[in-house]
Amino acid sequence: MNASAPTGDDAAVETIHRELTSFARRARASAGRMHPELSLVSYTLLGHLEESGGCRATDLAAHYALDKSTVSRQVAALERAGLVERRQDPEDHRVQVLDLTDAGRRILAQVTVSRRAAFRERLAGWPAEDLERFARYLVRYNAGSAAGSKGD
Repeated sequence: MNASAPTGDDAAVETIHRELTSFARRARASAGRMHPELSLVSYTLLGHLEESGGCRATDLAAHYALDKSTVSRQVAALERAGLVERRQDPEDHRVQVLDLTDAGRRILAQVTVSRRAAFRERLAGWPAEDLERFARYLVRYNAGSAAGSKGD
């Protein structure tokens, strides 16, 4: 037996890491097929803006643990594409809030329909209880990441 080959829990953790990495690569690759002008990061930023009803760029960076310059570049591209606009925060006029434009909402809705169809196709045949369990595990895993775990 190979001394460096993981066993038990270590093997499971290695499998999880390998499969999540594969999932992330596949998600990035499929994002371009869903909408050629919308990267996976852009799609997730638009989704968060829709869910939150708009927020500051620094809030986006903090929520996704992204560098502020990365968010700034993504937001600038989304603004140039007419998908996001800045507006003054009604509670603090010194702050600008990002929000979706009508075009941003339309494209997000189109990509969301395509993304859901792709997931449904990939998960076709899974029993409902497996889907529910998988969903709970992903929520639990991501909640741990949000709490500040390292090594993602």
